[in-house]
Amino acid sequence: AQLGLQQRAEPLEARSFWGGGMAVRLRRVCREVLLEPRYTPLVAACLCLAEGGVNLWVIRRVPYTEIDWQAYMQEVEGFANGTRDYTQLRGDTGPLVYPAGFVYLFLGLYYATGRGADIRLAQHIFAGLYLLNLLLVFRIYCRTCKVPPYVFFFMCCASYRIHSIFVLRLFNDPVAMAILFLAINFFLEDRWSWGCLMFSLAVSVKMNVLLFAPGLLFLLLQRFGLLGCIPKLCICAVLQVALGLPFLLENPVGYLTRSFDLGRQFQFKWTVNWRFLPEEVFQHRAFHVGLLLAHLAGLVLFALHRWHRSKESILSLLKDPLERKHPSPLLSIIFILFSSNFLGICCSRSLHYQFYVWYFHTLPYLLWCTPTSKLAHMPKVLLLGVIELCWNTYPSTVCSSLSLHICHGLVLLQLWYGTALPPAPQPPQPSKKSSPLSRKAQ
Repeated sequence: AQLGLQQRAEPLEARSFWGGGMAVRLRRVCREVLLEPRYTPLVAACLCLAEGGVNLWVIRRVPYTEIDWQAYMQEVEGFANGTRDYTQLRGDTGPLVYPAGFVYLFLGLYYATGRGADIRLAQHIFAGLYLLNLLLVFRIYCRTCKVPPYVFFFMCCASYRIHSIFVLRLFNDPVAMAILFLAINFFLEDRWSWGCLMFSLAVSVKMNVLLFAPGLLFLLLQRFGLLGCIPKLCICAVLQVALGLPFLLENPVGYLTRSFDLGRQFQFKWTVNWRFLPEEVFQHRAFHVGLLLAHLAGLVLFALHRWHRSKESILSLLKDPLERKHPSPLLSIIFILFSSNFLGICCSRSLHYQFYVWYFHTLPYLLWCTPTSKLAHMPKVLLLGVIELCWNTYPSTVCSSLSLHICHGLVLLQLWYGTALPPAPQPPQPSKKSSPLSRKAQ
């Protein structure tokens, strides 16, 4: 009888053992998939599939909100009707203030959507743009291997504001950013000419892409030297001239002052980041100059102490790379470009709700590009959540704009201290124990 009970117990123990072993193995696999950056392609594929469904659900269930789409269509309609004087192109929200690339791209959307009338088709086109943008971003993160994959759940499905900017508002900001991420992918493939061409195209859609320009100039000097980077800069300039040529021939001053107006005033009612200031201060020129000086100072500090890691002076970047005595270790292209853009975001004269897309997809890298202990993951996720909450607060409040600046400051601090140069190695100390030769000499 005891033998029979023992025989019946053995299968139960075996099943318990295998069941427990499978559970442990499954937990380990799930943990690795969520925490190990090498699983980013797998997580990215799953999230892209999920995002396709999310965007379709948003388009069908959430009402479209008209803000700038009709104005865009009115502006490019003037070009379609033969107007080449940039000062005469305008819509319900005011004159056209974007460079020429915007006109050509949205002219294509104008014809594709029946002169802008088919809003639902435009939303589906922007949903496709959202997925393309996401693929380009994931390709960058697959190359960096810095961010744990679980963070991408917050970057994708959890952001209401980003889905709204793409498929419910149809702004031009995501178009410019998608082209920019394409340019960064070219830079990562060491195809700098194509990357500069795409970078210039992105600038021609919206000028916010110029916030990446200081970092790109540093990278070009580091990679090619002064003489070597001139052809790359010429690629950027020639494309701008080619795109703007019809307007430059008609009214060059009007085109340049409208499309590249760096002094344009922003309305206080739309600001997300400076709500805690009085409107008089927000509109004052001295405040704008102070922000510009702070931006320039930040760029200089990062260029000198975080981007430039060679023992030589930063002026050595002007030399041909083969002539440098101490070659500068190549930092991550992504770190230099993303930090350059983020410095500009922190010092912006105003951030409107659609401007969130300017840096949203770079935040995971900015937070996780520095070494992260196990206990530091939760504060970084919390920081992402607070930033998202600030951008979802409409209208912005004193508390939301102050919180946004605090979060930006914390990200800057961890970028500064987390990427500091390691201390120089100490020379080996002479051994206290004397050698046989020294004892013999004594």
